[in-house]
Amino acid sequence: MQTLDCNGLACPNPVIKTKELIENTGASEVRVLVDNEAASQNVARFLQSRGYETNAERANSEYRVMGRRAEVASPCAVNAEANPETRKMQCLVMAATDRLGYGDDGLGKKLMLNFLLTLKEMDGLWRLVFVNNGVKLTVEESDALPAIQDLERSGVSVLVCGTCLTHFDLLHRKRVGETTNMLDIVTSLQVADKVINL
Repeated sequence: MQTLDCNGLACPNPVIKTKELIENTGASEVRVLVDNEAASQNVARFLQSRGYETNAERANSEYRVMGRRAEVASPCAVNAEANPETRKMQCLVMAATDRLGYGDDGLGKKLMLNFLLTLKEMDGLWRLVFVNNGVKLTVEESDALPAIQDLERSGVSVLVCGTCLTHFDLLHRKRVGETTNMLDIVTSLQVADKVINL
């Protein structure tokens, strides 16, 4: 088993180092050591996307993510090999705030809620990405949470920045989407046909 110590590394470095390890060694079993829950979730999800079965455990302040290559690789989360003539347009919406516009914050929050409720009408909506203050929309007691959960149930992929959740001490309150990292976000931007920034 290959062991990779990523303690002290900021996002997305644990995922990048894990990617380098499995690409350079072809390891069928890996153990990745990280120092926070967001990094643990990100590494586990990355390994799963590469066909590894994972489990994680916590020992004091250290998280250990173990991965073993499965018999059949899991399909990649991004449909990069789809036939370009038959696949639907992939539109990504990036929310870096919990309100729309400037001026009146109360109005801005109402506008954001209305925007999210109306997003189901958008053709080709593929992925929602929440970063910075936008992660506050994905936590319990957020007025926008039911709208985002409905979009996820309808098949829209929802990614929520783990570094941002940790910064605001909200990781344990997130109730929708997958905890993600900057590598996933950059990859998503790269393959999206259209990006809308809020």
